[in-house]
Amino acid sequence: MPRTKRLASTAPWVELSSSRSDWQKVEPRLLGTLLTNLHLIRAFEEKVLELTGEGLVHGPAHSSIGQEGGAAGSIVGLRSSDQVNGSHRGHHQFLAKALGHVTPGGQDPLAELGEGVEPLLQRTLAEIMGLSPGFCKGRGGSMHLRWEEAGVLGTNAIVGGGVPMAAGAAWAHKRAGRGDVVVSYFGDGAVNIGSVLETMNLAGAWSLPLCFFIENNLYAVATTVAESTAEPRLSARGQAFNIPAWRVDGMDPLAVKLAMDQALAHMRAGRGPTIVEAEVYRYFHQSGPVAGSAFGYRSKEEEAAWRARDPLERVAGEMIGRGLLDRAAVDALRSRALEAMARAAEALTEPAGNRRRVREALWPKPAFRDHGIRGDLSELDGRRFEELPTFAGRIEERKFVDTIADVLHRRMATDETVVILGEDIHRLKGGTNGATRGLAQDFPDRVLGTPISENAFMGLGGGVAMDGRYKPIIEFMYPDFMWVAADQVFNQVGKARHMFGGDIDMPLVLRTKVAMGTGYGSQHSMDPAGVFATSVGWRILAPSTPFDYVGLMNSALACRDPVLVLEHVDLYNSSGPAPAEDLDYCIPIGKAAVVRRGGELTILTYLSMTRVVQEVVERLGLDAEIVDLRSLDRASLDWETIGASVRKTNNVLIVEQGALGTSYGTLLGDELQRRLFDWLDQPVKRVHGGEAAPSVSKVLERATLAGAEEIEAALRQVMADKGRPRAA
Repeated sequence: MPRTKRLASTAPWVELSSSRSDWQKVEPRLLGTLLTNLHLIRAFEEKVLELTGEGLVHGPAHSSIGQEGGAAGSIVGLRSSDQVNGSHRGHHQFLAKALGHVTPGGQDPLAELGEGVEPLLQRTLAEIMGLSPGFCKGRGGSMHLRWEEAGVLGTNAIVGGGVPMAAGAAWAHKRAGRGDVVVSYFGDGAVNIGSVLETMNLAGAWSLPLCFFIENNLYAVATTVAESTAEPRLSARGQAFNIPAWRVDGMDPLAVKLAMDQALAHMRAGRGPTIVEAEVYRYFHQSGPVAGSAFGYRSKEEEAAWRARDPLERVAGEMIGRGLLDRAAVDALRSRALEAMARAAEALTEPAGNRRRVREALWPKPAFRDHGIRGDLSELDGRRFEELPTFAGRIEERKFVDTIADVLHRRMATDETVVILGEDIHRLKGGTNGATRGLAQDFPDRVLGTPISENAFMGLGGGVAMDGRYKPIIEFMYPDFMWVAADQVFNQVGKARHMFGGDIDMPLVLRTKVAMGTGYGSQHSMDPAGVFATSVGWRILAPSTPFDYVGLMNSALACRDPVLVLEHVDLYNSSGPAPAEDLDYCIPIGKAAVVRRGGELTILTYLSMTRVVQEVVERLGLDAEIVDLRSLDRASLDWETIGASVRKTNNVLIVEQGALGTSYGTLLGDELQRRLFDWLDQPVKRVHGGEAAPSVSKVLERATLAGAEEIEAALRQVMADKGRPRAA
């Protein structure tokens, strides 16, 4: 018979309730602030639903009516320098934090609304209506609310998607050492999502001052918590990650405040993350002004029972019981809140017959559509740009991978804001390929070896970048892993600048290596350029020489946009010209390099294919011009250099190594045909791999990839098909 021993978690997990004495001794000013904020949030949400019913809110309106107690109770004790983020249902959290910012001394429910309150309500309503006076200039709407000044990092439409970003802000706070914390709000639907659980693990391992605040409203749209998990007490998740947790009645704002006070004390003492689960109830359906019972997934009796526990009535009743105000004063507060919202709506709408419509002047201009997808690169003004032919410093032959380590070391030594994170980068003498050699020894607190959790550490890096105090370099061991972290890569980091109004920075560098030809098979061998080039917000750099790597990496780290820096395993152990001492120059983003002059054919290529193309062209003795693109994203393609070459040769061959399905040449070929069609004597030709991803078999892998043989065949075909010279 085996012997067993019962194991106990080391993380405290408690259920907290407020007592009569708690309500009796709490400061009147705090209760007054809570009550005022609750009424303002309720009146705001009612106005949003009213406008939604009139067709004046485009898109969803995820009402927080009924859930105000969790947000107001948890945020009332935060500092202005503390930060929050939230989910698609985040109006109440945004307003609670913003109200604390504009009324730092609290609010008196017997007095007129504080200065700054009505402008806040109007500007928030404008954003939800998609209007230019909004915090994100109308781009964010109901689900993407951000006000950096007030400590609101941004609400998020991807369930659980904002949680890793909050961890990045928490890491920055921990490093700053000022005791500030981050609270990330999400619901019961998000608590089982991988990115949330990955972030809990990472926050616990790194002792980040991050509160995972679970608003458990019992339903993910119409699916109940009991249907979704075998442990419906969602704060139990903390036990797996050694995170202390509090479970509390979210309809009792004071209980939420008391639980958050204990969580804040834990985090501000540097003891790591916390979890607070507040059980709340949304009075309406997932989105819009209709009750959930109308859809049949819950009963009217259930809804009535929860409405009887309304957080606004709970606070008002306690204050009346202590003689702090009377029912008439509560009714007057309600009227002031409703009147403020009426004025906010009036400022944004105008009569239109027996209806009303949005004031025409408040809509964003169509020309604003693409503004802020990326920055304008003005941050690179004044940098010293160099190219190898004119470089005055000493040049030596050096291994490509050693040059990577050299320039990263130089940047970390001269800029204390640079941090690097990724899997195994602090071990194995510089990661799996040696690209981070020596960095962990010299900068141990800024080289962060991560768990295998790409979603979490990619999002954490994005949060660090948005914080603005540090410049993260993230390493993906293989580019295929971007699919694991696709939400953070594309929905979060790539879209953030544009989504939140076009005027925020995302200074992040993502390094990864293309490993085609190494036998690592279908899930470790892709070239991601084509995927990133068709995704919003990213810049893409592809250096093919050690010299270019130094200059392009320096530009990437100076850039305020997210930048993908591609490396290739075929280049790692190759040698090429590299600076012997001067590692501080830049190469412009958006500048291609003509590596061989010619007059009969333009060949456009990048990364390791640049060298292969050169070798084949030289062997065949062709009069071909080879352009190393270097910058691959749509905004950074060097059409001046490309166009000059095509107008000279009237023929184009695009050469890349990887698969047809994710081919970068698809985008490039389309752009060429549209921009330079009149200068082409024949259609753009392309060299690329097969449709399948690379296989492990050496024979099948070679058949999948494009190499010297395929390039030679294409060159012969292009020259054979070359049309008559253009007429003068």
